[in-house]
Amino acid sequence: MADVVGLDVFRSDVLALNGLDDRRQSQGVLSQAQELMADAVGAEQAFFSTCGSSLSVKTAMLAVAGPGEKLLLSRNAHKSVIAAVIVNGVQPIWVHPTFDAERHLAHPPEPDDVRRCLQEHPDAKGMLLITPTEWGTCADVRGVARVCHEFGVPLILDEAWGAHLPFHSALPPWGMDAEADLVVTSVHKMGGAIEQSSVFHLQYDRVSPEALKQREDLLGTTSASSLVYATLDGWRRQMVEQGHGLLDTALARALRIRSAVEDLPGLRPMGQEVIDQGFAASYDPLKLVIDVRELGITGMQACEWLRANRHVDVGGSDSCRISASITHADDDEAEKILLDALRSLVDNAGSIEKQPPVHLPAPGTLELEQAMLPRDAFLAPVEHVPAERAAGRIAAEMISPYPPGVPAVAPGEIITEAALDYLRSGVEHGVPIPDAADPSVKTLRVVARD
Repeated sequence: MADVVGLDVFRSDVLALNGLDDRRQSQGVLSQAQELMADAVGAEQAFFSTCGSSLSVKTAMLAVAGPGEKLLLSRNAHKSVIAAVIVNGVQPIWVHPTFDAERHLAHPPEPDDVRRCLQEHPDAKGMLLITPTEWGTCADVRGVARVCHEFGVPLILDEAWGAHLPFHSALPPWGMDAEADLVVTSVHKMGGAIEQSSVFHLQYDRVSPEALKQREDLLGTTSASSLVYATLDGWRRQMVEQGHGLLDTALARALRIRSAVEDLPGLRPMGQEVIDQGFAASYDPLKLVIDVRELGITGMQACEWLRANRHVDVGGSDSCRISASITHADDDEAEKILLDALRSLVDNAGSIEKQPPVHLPAPGTLELEQAMLPRDAFLAPVEHVPAERAAGRIAAEMISPYPPGVPAVAPGEIITEAALDYLRSGVEHGVPIPDAADPSVKTLRVVARD
């Protein structure tokens, strides 16, 4: 193990006790690092988490709404958000995303969508918005924030893919600058910290910092990793001192790569047109999202081929596309490797074995009816029924094609034939569904009938 990861990993994995800091932060090391982070990104307060944004989102939701209370949620949320609904016991009010039929993509909901939901549910405690999405498209955060504030409720952003946004004006608006109340980021995604590094950013008085700290203490680990803390602090310092220049270089590299990909037959990178067509308020140019359907293959096949034949891993894939994240850590060699691999993919796509197609749903088809609270359905007595008899039953599990990990069916929703067709065709194509009780989706876990 020492040969693989190096002894310095173990030497650096020190306890935060007796001279470094402790649970009471008596030395002030952690609190100083958090104050510096808040100053760097324009937040009033910042809190570090070593449990990843999956847990940070649960904490943020619990700080705003409790069991039985209503919370507006983007329905294109990652499974960690649905898990938070189950754990917290909140009543979700789904705000459905803007569906792009041509690309088969869900983009963030619009301010008017949020306004309609708040008018219908004036007792809602707040809104959780996911932006940027896994594919880099971004919401009109300021517009949504002003709608929320008009109704006197906070806006939480799951901005896991946006840790880099505060440090360059050519990137989409940063949540704190766009008037959000609480922003959660995953610095290990587009930043430079190690896995599980997450930060809460807080401003205004609609979310209590005391409540947020206590909820984090309730859910978080008592054995926080000093390695995660150190890399969060180091990344913050690097961005403050060098971030604009590093991101300048990354943005130029991303533009150059996108231009080269546009010239490759069968590849269609997503860009400004998604904004011009009204599907998103902005997009992250460092997210290179490439539609591969004209090659006669799926994104998942492209991903597997690139890994097996070119030893290149891309950040995400689905039935239509792949995505690659261009960051400040990439150099000219990384750029060459990616473009050479994509050229090779184009040249060899005809030899990739065809697989059964995924039956992509029409717009609105996966907007399922919520018949029970997710928590009640998840914890209810259950039975397992064959897929052929599952339509019309209430789901007692999450069923999430992965990636990107957005549940097609959530607990408490009524299963439909269209949802079953989408999921089963995905499995036949090779889409993993790791959270279902039966990953083959031949049977489904449903709420037992009386």
